Amino acid sequence: MSTKDFVEKDYYKVLGVPKDATDAEVKKAYRKLAREFHPDANKGDAKAEERFKEISEANDVLGDPKKRKEYDEARALFGNGGFRAGPGGAGGNFNFDLGDLFGGAQGGQGGAGGFGGGGGGGGGLGDVFGGLFNRGGGGTRVQPRRGQDIESEVTLSFTEAVDGATVPLRMSSQAPCKACSGTGDKNGTPRVCPTCVGTGQVSRGTGGGFSLTDPCVDCKGRGLIAQDPCEVCKGSGRAKSARTMQVRIPAGVLDNQRIRLRGKGSPGERGGPAGDLYVVVHVDAHPVFGRKGDNLTVTVPVTFPEAALGGEVKVPTLGGPPVTLKLPAGTPNGRTMRARGKGAVRKDGTRGDLLVTVEVSVPTDLGADAQDALEAYRKATAGEDPRAELFQAAKGA
Repeated sequence: MSTKDFVEKDYYKVLGVPKDATDAEVKKAYRKLAREFHPDANKGDAKAEERFKEISEANDVLGDPKKRKEYDEARALFGNGGFRAGPGGAGGNFNFDLGDLFGGAQGGQGGAGGFGGGGGGGGGLGDVFGGLFNRGGGGTRVQPRRGQDIESEVTLSFTEAVDGATVPLRMSSQAPCKACSGTGDKNGTPRVCPTCVGTGQVSRGTGGGFSLTDPCVDCKGRGLIAQDPCEVCKGSGRAKSARTMQVRIPAGVLDNQRIRLRGKGSPGERGGPAGDLYVVVHVDAHPVFGRKGDNLTVTVPVTFPEAALGGEVKVPTLGGPPVTLKLPAGTPNGRTMRARGKGAVRKDGTRGDLLVTVEVSVPTDLGADAQDALEAYRKATAGEDPRAELFQAAKGA
């Protein structure tokens, strides 16, 4: 807001009080209007939010005796767009356009007893009054404030992680204090922070023409300061709130994966957006299946004849009917085969594969017939040494 706009604004009219109103009358009028037009009571109403800003701005000036005195003096001097000449002038009022006084246009010639305009857009009364009430030309704007992010944890079964699940999450977060309707003030009438002028931020120079913006320490980034702090939230406007939310965990989530749910965190202040919810997912192990990215894994025992002679074996799948895989003759122990489309769900909705590892099962208790058959097999293959290549490689190394 320019100094011209500031001087021309009628804060008494904004609050609906006469110019000779007492401090108590000003305070009473402000509290009444602030409750009526507070953003928390008029969610989504842009006009009410703008009205609340005007009310807060007016109270920031008229509620401070020093600022009110300076404001009254400035209004008396420039309120009608004119300037009264001093004792050395030619008498009467010299009417100047406030745009010339405070703007950047070229100034005119000085009249008797008056002030000459500044040359070519420099200096002038705009510089003199630019710092009035410590506004820095920015106006009083109570900014919306984004809610805090929340982090929670959930444990899923292996099947829930693969297929996706909706789970209840009970969370504790910061929400608008119910006792003071989120204002931080016992009477619901906080005042605009004079340090940051309602922005919640202050700038500090770092040298070389650069500056950094930090949260205001006086209002803790809220832009408002409670005149009579709420006993529940101690003037912060926020209180702990517990709630249970149904959260959808997408299919194919991995163990220790962190999921971001936009807008599911703590509610914002003064119409600001809600924060985000971050959910860290833990997945329980499965007694049969494992996981490698989008693929599931399973180890299937086979008999020696099945591995040696080949055959068909049934393989279980997660949550579906078994599939039949054909073992080639001479399948070695530890060989991995692939059942396509029987794995975990991918982001695009397709599925990974089921990786089946063959494990030759060695019996520990043989019947007489089986023992005789194996003895016959050993005699038939007595000339074969499966470790011959192993020893040759060891010597060569």
